[in-house]
Amino acid sequence: MDIARIALNRHTCKAYDPSRKIPAAQIEQLKTLLRLSPSSINSQPWHFIIASSEAGKARVARAARQGAYASNGPKILNASHVIVFCARTTMDDAHLANLLVQEDADGRYPTPESKAAQSKGRSFYTGLHRYDLKDTQHWMEKQIYLALGTLLLGAAALEIDATPIEGFDQRILNEELGLREQGLTSVVIAALGYRSADDFNAKLPKSRFPMEKVIEEI
Repeated sequence: MDIARIALNRHTCKAYDPSRKIPAAQIEQLKTLLRLSPSSINSQPWHFIIASSEAGKARVARAARQGAYASNGPKILNASHVIVFCARTTMDDAHLANLLVQEDADGRYPTPESKAAQSKGRSFYTGLHRYDLKDTQHWMEKQIYLALGTLLLGAAALEIDATPIEGFDQRILNEELGLREQGLTSVVIAALGYRSADDFNAKLPKSRFPMEKVIEEI
């Protein structure tokens, strides 16, 4: 697979064809990518909400109806699928315990000592962000963008267009989806589908700084 070609050909879609839907089998592949995305110390501080029905997409689009966000509403409504990337609002001890149980069930620990070592190491890093750096929320949201990047490359490999969207009212979306009550907050949205003829960005050349400006080898 030529991943450079995939990166060259993908773009941020600006307009979707509402008549075209992503096949269910490909959605299942993208869901697997989200589930298996990397995260710091395997913390998995995320939850993903997928809207594919007209009603579901309309609920998400409520957060992008007016002001500076209004141009994103049609992208959400016309896309085949929309994914809301949510972050936990706390990295509490119960979540850490559940991670350890899952890893143990999946065969990650050949010995009790290795399980104890992982628990100790994870507690160190979560404590560092909770008590010393005091940036737990920011740290968790960084992990969300690892999942977003994984999704964007995967979608492009499947020739599915995508649009990462930060331009929406998080308060409205959190309320609409009842996220705060679940210990979650919305971070970013990804629209997925197939471009329409109105997607002006598909016709424009890709623009990035030259390789020697952004990459240094030592």
